[in-house]
Amino acid sequence: MNINPDVVIIGGGLAGLTSALHLSKKGLKVTLIEKYDYPRHKVCGEYLSNEVLPYLEWLEVDVQTLLPTHIQTFKFTTADGKMNKIKLPVGGIGVSRYVLDDLLYQQAKRNGCEIIIATVTGISFNDDIFNVSCQDYILNAKIVLGAFGKRSNIDQLLSRDFMRKKSPWIAVKAHYFADFPSDLIALHHFKGGYCGISKVEDSQVNLCYLADLDTFKRYKNIEDFQQYVLSKNRYLKCFFEHSKLIFDKPLTISQFSFDKKSAVEDHILMIGDTAGLIHPFCGNGMAMAIHGAKIASELIVDYYNGHIHSRNQLERAYVSQWNRTFRKRLFFGRLLSRILRHKAGLAILMKTALFFPKLLSLMIKQTHGNASEIKWQ
Repeated sequence: MNINPDVVIIGGGLAGLTSALHLSKKGLKVTLIEKYDYPRHKVCGEYLSNEVLPYLEWLEVDVQTLLPTHIQTFKFTTADGKMNKIKLPVGGIGVSRYVLDDLLYQQAKRNGCEIIIATVTGISFNDDIFNVSCQDYILNAKIVLGAFGKRSNIDQLLSRDFMRKKSPWIAVKAHYFADFPSDLIALHHFKGGYCGISKVEDSQVNLCYLADLDTFKRYKNIEDFQQYVLSKNRYLKCFFEHSKLIFDKPLTISQFSFDKKSAVEDHILMIGDTAGLIHPFCGNGMAMAIHGAKIASELIVDYYNGHIHSRNQLERAYVSQWNRTFRKRLFFGRLLSRILRHKAGLAILMKTALFFPKLLSLMIKQTHGNASEIKWQ
């Protein structure tokens, strides 16, 4: 079957769905291709900064119907049990990707977006037109947005540089029932990584941690790793002892890269984690995915309206706006990633943050924006 939309979006996470909503709201014909059906859980910290909530309202997405928690306080603990708290400079909500992605998906369908559940098997670009193949479909479009996440078979198809390197990290996520404050997000350091905990909707608590893969491999399974490594932090030990796992088993993801990526490759505009993955320590990946989708969508609308006159101009404008908005955040995130990989640097960072709370606020501000910066047309 041949489909000829204005824009093809590959990937239906936060960035892909946000772009689908924005472009369809502006009258463009959009087809989104997503590998998996909705709703489903994803490995994610599930904290969404308040900076993007007004934009979601403009997209007619009412996240308050999901009954998220409202988070204003940040607690930080070291592996040896020291603790500090600060008020978050921006604040945000706790909401699971299971319900948030599905909310965006349902709104995209109402907007008239064509959504195909399939795996992309090929992409080519000839005579200023993309040809995208996936199972029973062949799609032709002038614009393709890449929103296929942290690591994908499409990255291999495009021979992206970061795919040649192995990642030293593994991420694990699960939901629990536990007595945990609704207004708090906690970050607990343990040997070889750190763990974020915050409450989402329906009194569920999301626990998501990033661990050094070499350390993780020394243990037979996740349960042993959590018992013998994470639980060395007394706050994490207390959490595990007084909580009940909701998932059948935790979700895991590995081989994702914090290395620098290109915002445009083979004329595809990359958005979300596909364009650049910020270190989870920074806690702003969800908002960045939504904000990046907005930037790309507005430029595509300008391209179709004739305000941008060529593909080259579109690509240059997108790279420029992406870098202006996110380059410093991603640099800071990569710097943190390097520090956290070294035991001495990690210890210094953790203890400095513990005794100088203003440093924590500064770190958060370096990786977050505010609602006044996210204007739309």
